[in-house]
Amino acid sequence: MTAGPSENEGNPIMDDNTREVYERLSERYASGDVPWDDPLPPPEVTAHVADLDAGRALDLGCGYGRASIYLASLGWDVDGIDFIPEAIAEAARRSRAAGLKARFHISAVTDLNYLAGSYDFALDVGCCHNMDEDNLARYRKQLCRLIRPGGDFMLFARLREDDGSQDDGPGGIPRDKLEQTFSSCFELVRLEKGSTEVPGQASWPSAWFWFKRR
Repeated sequence: MTAGPSENEGNPIMDDNTREVYERLSERYASGDVPWDDPLPPPEVTAHVADLDAGRALDLGCGYGRASIYLASLGWDVDGIDFIPEAIAEAARRSRAAGLKARFHISAVTDLNYLAGSYDFALDVGCCHNMDEDNLARYRKQLCRLIRPGGDFMLFARLREDDGSQDDGPGGIPRDKLEQTFSSCFELVRLEKGSTEVPGQASWPSAWFWFKRR
């Protein structure tokens, strides 16, 4: 059986940046406008985990749990994290329907003190590119604590050329700032730049990052 959604002890950090992102995503889930709702995780993820032995995994900003469910089907012990209660409830329902065991937590990904390491793999598909600098630092601290030395961290993010904000969608992060943020704990082993198409928006620059915990 699948573990039902659990709620982090204490309230998620809700500063102005986190609340703005929460409200924007809550509106999307409430309206059903969830363009990332696919049955499988992106092909970059399936290709990468095909070369890994199953272990413990973190799915950060898991949404409806597509990556968590896929990893659980391969024998991974998975914790899926999202601060949108409706997303976590649906992720747990889908995981139960598939007959898989997974844990889902209603929580900000910057506030994971209820979890204990060590994890072999962490995945972020479009979560941290919504964060301001303070929340990004909290996020890095949690990942450095939870991922074991030699563990993998795979990240997809919207890129931008400067520190200005975007008018549509996630704010994005300059590539140099993102790499610098994680350099104290992680080695960047691979990078693939591309362009992301979102219905109703202009395309925006993005990239996949493959990190290894030092």
